[in-house]
Amino acid sequence: MSKKKSASVSTGVIYVVLIVWALTTIYPIAWVIMNSFKDKRKIMSDAFSVPLGKLFTTSNYSEAFEKVNMLTAYRNSIIISGCVALVVILLAGMASYALVRYRFKLNSTLYNLVIAAMMFPVFSTIIPVFRMEYNWGIAGSGSVPLALLSVILPQVAGNMAFAIVVLTGYIKSLPIELEEAAFMEGCNPYQIFFKVIMPLTKPSFATVGIFSFLWSYNDLFTQQFFLRNKEEWAITRLLLEISSKEGTNYGLMAAVVTLVVVPLLIVYVCLQKYIIKGMTAGAVKG
Repeated sequence: MSKKKSASVSTGVIYVVLIVWALTTIYPIAWVIMNSFKDKRKIMSDAFSVPLGKLFTTSNYSEAFEKVNMLTAYRNSIIISGCVALVVILLAGMASYALVRYRFKLNSTLYNLVIAAMMFPVFSTIIPVFRMEYNWGIAGSGSVPLALLSVILPQVAGNMAFAIVVLTGYIKSLPIELEEAAFMEGCNPYQIFFKVIMPLTKPSFATVGIFSFLWSYNDLFTQQFFLRNKEEWAITRLLLEISSKEGTNYGLMAAVVTLVVVPLLIVYVCLQKYIIKGMTAGAVKG
């Protein structure tokens, strides 16, 4: 009985700590969302009230769409993040499969290099990457498609190491007999990868895709270097520009931050089971 009581007490303490931790994260988001529906003159004097009755207004959102081109920024963000997620899933998946199933002299060396690549911060490579893309005619070209491509390429490279590590651990746990059976049926390596490996490792591929998408969506540092013109800006680059010009307009700032954050929350809520399942499977089986 004493062991059960101590276990229940410790469990209760853990839940209390987790609830407090969750509130410290949820409350700032809720505060920003509430103030996005208040007049900018009311925020300073009545920042903690629920926007009901006379306090409620949607003028901040109207101003956000009138002053800045939010739809174009959303389009650019979705194009960049979507392309990064798809390319990372494809390339990292094929690289992981090759590292796990094919044996060659530099196999372990390549995997160690992938691990080492995770230790290099993006700040240390951004200047040579920019100069390389400028010499290619991609960066600073004035073309919107090329500007978006100039962001996609370094973001794909930045996500590859993490994705390969996650997928390699999961693919190792798959029984090789399934691939041998597919080979006996006449499948080539590409057919085995797309028809056997990818369906069986769907949770890990989903995890890699979601994290790559979210990281790309939130990556302001790379966007500052490569997205110079207004029509090229993604959503986080646009938020930086608004905060520098409209820093005292707290209503507009709250509305724009809400428009940036809420889509991410929706994506996470809808796909959280894939994130948890993929990360857990990789930790247990990898």
